Amino acid sequence: MSAARILIIEDSPSIAQTYAAILEGAGHSVTLAETGADGDAAMADAVKPFDILLLDLQLPDYDGLEWLEARPAIASQSAVIVITGDGSINRAINAMRLGAYDFLVKPVAPPRLLTTVRNAYERQDLAQKAETAQKLAGRESFQGFIGKSAPMQAVYREIENVAASKATVFITGESGTGKEVAAEAIHKAGGRAGKRFVAINCGAIPENLLESELFGHMKGSFTGAIADRKGAAREADGGTLFLDEICEMDLALQVKLLRFLQSGMVQPVGSSRPEAVDVRVICATNRDPAREVAEGRFREDLFYRLNVIPLDLPPLRQRPGDVGLIAQAFLERFANEEGKSFDPLSPELLQELDARRWPGNVRELQNTMRRVVVMTPGPLLSASDFPTERVVIAGEAVGNAFASAASPIPSPAAQQAADGFGVPMTLAEIERRTVEAAIARAGGSVPKAARELDVSPSTIYRMQARWEKADGLS
Repeated sequence: MSAARILIIEDSPSIAQTYAAILEGAGHSVTLAETGADGDAAMADAVKPFDILLLDLQLPDYDGLEWLEARPAIASQSAVIVITGDGSINRAINAMRLGAYDFLVKPVAPPRLLTTVRNAYERQDLAQKAETAQKLAGRESFQGFIGKSAPMQAVYREIENVAASKATVFITGESGTGKEVAAEAIHKAGGRAGKRFVAINCGAIPENLLESELFGHMKGSFTGAIADRKGAAREADGGTLFLDEICEMDLALQVKLLRFLQSGMVQPVGSSRPEAVDVRVICATNRDPAREVAEGRFREDLFYRLNVIPLDLPPLRQRPGDVGLIAQAFLERFANEEGKSFDPLSPELLQELDARRWPGNVRELQNTMRRVVVMTPGPLLSASDFPTERVVIAGEAVGNAFASAASPIPSPAAQQAADGFGVPMTLAEIERRTVEAAIARAGGSVPKAARELDVSPSTIYRMQARWEKADGLS
């Protein structure tokens, strides 16, 4: 059994020390309090609730049962074991009614104390694990996301794990998967939620203005600078700075961003005096950053500085069951905005929507639902009310932001050749067919294909670049 965190509220120092010695000898961590007020203070100072609470009923400032009754949350957070010299049945029943796990009468033999604590801790631990598992498995929404599929449950857990940290998060995923929603979720779930969340789209701002948008500028520092500008980094001081489409950033500005990340100092354009800021940086891209690095469009040192905690968002087609939840939520939202009324989506229509590929992911589904609400009188929707499915690229690579023109789904003949049958091939041809087949099986995802082949993604990207160059010369 792992060590339990135990709070003993006992006004007799000798008895409290005896309990503490027995429990610490078994490996537990013990905190002592002589009064109910001391117990309140100990629980307020604790990072998380104690696992076990040993409570004496005769305290200098409280009756133990009255103290417990006035704090109903304690019994749900900790296993309460009441210990007293008053062994009346009524006191035992009242203690149990208030949520106590067990009732022990002084003097308590060490084996009895250890057994009761062990049993209480094991039950508490199992209850917490079951509650956590049920909570994680049952969530249909989280911090702006909608979805209960296993891939999204994993995303929710990752966001909760990284939220309290100051580490930089690098979010990847296809266009429309909700990268900014993920960044805001990390901000809201962490300790910076009370401060500003400032988002900058690096691909939507001209290169000559992006530095000013990020770091600010001084009046007169360039043509058009008619007043001082604070800049996103200083506006986000104490909060979170989100850099979307980070791979669109010019290489020259990448150097300045790296300097900012390393030093925590901002120097506005036209200023000679750097300023310290405290921001958490989250960035995102719909490209494959490893490939951008391999092809020289993104600095390798900046990539490793940003990619402390990677978070990959799954495309909608890999989230079984989520399309219906999202579509229904959008239907209700847009119907309310338009002042219309619609029946819930039928099982047949949900099946039809779930079968689509949605290359534009959640954003495409959102726009589709808005268009249907605006253009359809209702109240019942059918498949004919929805636009024809958009097909971008044939096969499994539909809508995949990381798919390459050099990685098509192989034909049956090509697959046969890749398996070692048919027309003899060179070793290089076999290598290419094998890699392309793995990419096809991975739905166009190079990182997933790399895991299957037990190589790094950069190895495959270098192969693809070599093949593209060879194809161009042939």
